[in-house]
Amino acid sequence: MAEALAVDIQNLCKEFPTPMRTRKLQAVKNVSLQIKQGEVYGLIGPNGSGKSTTMKALLGLVEPTSGTCSIFGKNSRKTDSRNDVGFLPENPYFYKHLSGAETIRFYGKLCGMRGKSLEDKVNELLDLVGLTSAKDRRLGGYSKGMLQRIGLAQAIVQDPKLIILDEPTAGVDPIGSREIRDLVFKLREQGKTVFLCSHLLEQVQEVCDHVGIIFEGQLVKEGRLEDLIAVEDQTEFILEGASEELLAQMEQLIASHSSAKLLRKGNPRTTLESLFLKETIKQTASNKEGETSA
Repeated sequence: MAEALAVDIQNLCKEFPTPMRTRKLQAVKNVSLQIKQGEVYGLIGPNGSGKSTTMKALLGLVEPTSGTCSIFGKNSRKTDSRNDVGFLPENPYFYKHLSGAETIRFYGKLCGMRGKSLEDKVNELLDLVGLTSAKDRRLGGYSKGMLQRIGLAQAIVQDPKLIILDEPTAGVDPIGSREIRDLVFKLREQGKTVFLCSHLLEQVQEVCDHVGIIFEGQLVKEGRLEDLIAVEDQTEFILEGASEELLAQMEQLIASHSSAKLLRKGNPRTTLESLFLKETIKQTASNKEGETSA
């Protein structure tokens, strides 16, 4: 029996009514994407592109206008589909008078945890997010990066199989961003599936296996990161121990030159930022052309 997809979104559309207008706002337009178990998937796009709306539809927080969303084979409109999901919203709210340990303990109790197992989980998560030394400090004294890390801890307190992160590094300084990136790596090593959205392309490129680019509500590009950032009409050679003569003559002499070793041959990589700009500019031109012809 085939393993169920962690996330399966098919033809998702979401419209919102707008005051004083007869036409509704199309926040998400026929978006389809799939995430396998154990993957880190990044959904990238500018502000207002439909990233958060897509995530909220998946979580059952907004009702799709049309289309379907499922989590591990269960319709996301059903409550039990979220039993294996942890969620960190873009702007999480915390009780600032609680300490870090009290916060995790609070969310653990909401998930039905009690006694020694709860205390062990609190200590485990504080260690995982690097906040053991600040466990008794009130959240009112936490930095933005520390708050995001305590938010990530509460999102995984019930040991979910899928973790959804909405702009996890928003407003976080470079050191805090690096710490959150390292936490995503740890989650992937544990076999967790991570679905995150961000407009910080360099960070997405560092941690994600698959990437989707969403622009004006449409998924304009999607696939494996390595495939997306490959420059298809170019080839590069990476040589070890090659002489200047061999470099000048390139591939023709590599096979016959014993001192050289071809370490890699393939497509050179562009950056995720360059790919994103290319696809969104192309989509803007296409949309304008469609409006003109209509």
